[in-house]
Amino acid sequence: MLQKTPPSPPVSDLLIPHAEGVSNDEFRAAMSRLAAGVVLVTAHDPDDGPRGEDVGMTATAFMSVSLDPPLVLVSLRNGSRMDDLLADVPVWAVSVLAEDQRHVAGRFAMKNRVSDRLLFADLPYTRGEESGAPLIGGALTVLECRTENRVVAGDHTLVVGRVLTVGLRPGGGDPLTYYQGKYRRLG
Repeated sequence: MLQKTPPSPPVSDLLIPHAEGVSNDEFRAAMSRLAAGVVLVTAHDPDDGPRGEDVGMTATAFMSVSLDPPLVLVSLRNGSRMDDLLADVPVWAVSVLAEDQRHVAGRFAMKNRVSDRLLFADLPYTRGEESGAPLIGGALTVLECRTENRVVAGDHTLVVGRVLTVGLRPGGGDPLTYYQGKYRRLG
C-alpha cells in the first residue's frame, strides 16, 4: 500500500533559525554599514474616525524594482500599523526625503505611537490624487503607488507597488541618508 507524505508547510510558515554564529546584533551591525536613502511611506486610513486618519512611517528599506512596469518595493515590519493598513488599503505614497528633512524622518520613526494626526499637523503636504495619502512638501520626489504583491519575508513583509504618479522637486537637491544608525548628509 502506498502512503502519501503530507505536503510540507509553506516556507513562510516555518521557523527558520539564524545561521550558526550570526546574532541579531552582529547582523544589525553588518547591515548598518550599508548606506540607504530615507523615505516617508504614507497612506490614508478611511476607516479611522469620521474623516479617516493619515498614517506615516519612516523607511530605509525602499528600492526601485522595475522600469516596465514601474515598480517599487518597501519592507514593512510584520504587524506594524503600516503593514496592517496596506494589507487593506491598496494605494499609498512615498516621499523621498531631502537632507533638510531629518526632523520629518525622526518624528515618523517613533515606535508605539497612538496617533499620527499630530505628526502631520505642522508639515506642509498635499494630498495625492490617486492615493489620497499625504505627499510631503519639499521632498525630492513623491510617488503614488498601488500594491501589486505582498511577500512575507521573515519578520517583515515586502510590499511591491506599481507607481501611478510621480512628482519631482524643482531643482533637485541632496537626499537624506541613513548610515551606521544615524541620519547623514552626502559629501
